[in-house]
Amino acid sequence: MKKLFVDEAHESLFHYGEELCGDRVEIVRGKDFFLAVLADGLGSGVKANILATLTSKIIATMLSNGATLTEAVETIASTLPVCSERGIAYSTFTIVKIDLTGMVYLAEFDNPSTVLFRGTVLTSIEREKLTIDGKTVYTSDFQSQPNDMIISFSDGVVHAGVGRLLDLGWQYNNIVDYIAENITKDSSPRALGRKLLGSVNTLYMDKPGDDSTVCVMKIKKSTPLTVMVGPPLDKEKDKMVVDKLMYSDGIKVVCGGTTSQIVSRTTGRELEVMIDYENPAVPPTAKIQGIDLVTEGVLTIGKALEYIKLYTADDNQKNEFLLNKKDGATQMTKLLLEECTEIRFLVGQALNPAHQNPGMPVSLGLKLNLIKELSKELVKTGKKVSMEFF
Repeated sequence: MKKLFVDEAHESLFHYGEELCGDRVEIVRGKDFFLAVLADGLGSGVKANILATLTSKIIATMLSNGATLTEAVETIASTLPVCSERGIAYSTFTIVKIDLTGMVYLAEFDNPSTVLFRGTVLTSIEREKLTIDGKTVYTSDFQSQPNDMIISFSDGVVHAGVGRLLDLGWQYNNIVDYIAENITKDSSPRALGRKLLGSVNTLYMDKPGDDSTVCVMKIKKSTPLTVMVGPPLDKEKDKMVVDKLMYSDGIKVVCGGTTSQIVSRTTGRELEVMIDYENPAVPPTAKIQGIDLVTEGVLTIGKALEYIKLYTADDNQKNEFLLNKKDGATQMTKLLLEECTEIRFLVGQALNPAHQNPGMPVSLGLKLNLIKELSKELVKTGKKVSMEFF
């Protein structure tokens, strides 16, 4: 069976007036598993943040190292500090562990029930009730499929609007209905999560009465992407590098005018430059048969890096606008963030005379730094990134 990849995004709204969030999501990507722990600490502010952080860290660390759920829960019970005001140490949690075959292990303690959508269809999850150290924990094991979307959230989402727009809050069933109305087969975890959290913020009238967190996971088939950028230092290596690109699996991208000419000449396939300037700040794209995207080099990469930083920023709510555009940088951003699961950069190190022009907004020295910085940003999103230099 082909290995699967978990595309994940999570975000939180802080309780109004607090500088720290009482919810915490801990993500671990092991060699053969993905693990997400969403913890919700008692109350809000510093105390809740400490409780949630300890809970998520302990569970994630122990389960990643082979401990059982019972051992993790017992450790939490004996470790968490006791609240001096209420006399209890309390943090709810949701655990989602997924192996490379798509087998999902789910454990929930006092958090809203996790939701599973198979494509756009709501799918029920059968749960087993366990009692661990006096706590009732619901667990489930099920086989996921590509394009499944698993959505977990804290109770601040359920309570959205209490005392303001809705007397009883948003309520769980209404949230599930909202997700069903807004999910599509192409929905990305970040876009869906932000849409859900945006509605939560609206119901709270921009003053959340509770920490609210959404964690969205999408199961994908492993889809590699190979990017050839820049001509090799040694022209004798042109064919070798082009062959690496053309014989690679998955999505193929070529960046740079000289690089695209090398690919065209080596493969014998026509290079067709497009004249559509949707965004004047981004050079036009081109076409080569067998290549998914052909763009200009450093300007487009620099703009894509800018988009990715904006797209992944905690306070950004404009991701859908960014990724709906058709310019080369936006197309590249969408491929890197949403279409692929791992990225391989084939980086040529030959000098390009055009980059030495003082009038250029970027320099050649920036090319390698751009790619390295782009790689770091992509790793933050959970992508596996490798670089080869020629």
